[in-house]
Amino acid sequence: MLDGVNIKEYNKKDLRQHIGTVLQDPFIFARSIKDNIKLNKKISDKDILKSIEMASASDFVNSLPKGINEISKERGESYSVGQKQLLAFARIFAHTPDIFILDEATANIDTYTENLIQKSINMLSAQKTAIFIAHRLSTIVNVDKIVVLDKGEIVEQGSHSELLNNNGYYSKLYNSYYESLG
Repeated sequence: MLDGVNIKEYNKKDLRQHIGTVLQDPFIFARSIKDNIKLNKKISDKDILKSIEMASASDFVNSLPKGINEISKERGESYSVGQKQLLAFARIFAHTPDIFILDEATANIDTYTENLIQKSINMLSAQKTAIFIAHRLSTIVNVDKIVVLDKGEIVEQGSHSELLNNNGYYSKLYNSYYESLG
C-alpha cells in the first residue's frame, strides 16, 4: 500500500517516481556533479546546493576545482566510494521521493563518511518512508521497525531495543558485531 492505495493499482512509471534508491555502488555519469544530481530533472542550482548541504557533501563538492560544475569520470572513478554515496544522497534530497530504499548504502565506506551519511539517513527517515537493507547494524538502530531475515525467512521484527531485549537472532548479531570491535 502507498498512501492507502494498493501499489498494483499504480502505473509502474508513476510508482517509480515515488521511490528513490541509494545502492551500495551508485552510478556516477561522466557529466557534471550538478547533472549527476539532477538526472535530467529541472532542478535549480540553489536546490542542488541545498541538497548537497543536506547530504553533508558540501566539503567534498567545494573541494573540487569547479564545484558543482566539475565533470566526473565515468562511473565516478575519480571519487571514493564514500564520495559517490554522498552524491547519491544529494540526488535523493534533490528529487524528494516519498519512499527511499537504502540497499547496503553504508557497506563499503569509512567510519567518517558513515557518520556523515548517518546524518542524512536520520534526516530522510524523519521525513519519508525508508526501507533499509543492511548488514551494518549501526545503520538501522534508530528505525521504527526492524525486520530480521535469516535465509530469506522473517525470524524477528520490532524496534532495536525490543529486539535486543528478546535475546534472539538480532541480539546475537548485534552483540557479536560489537564484541568483534573490542
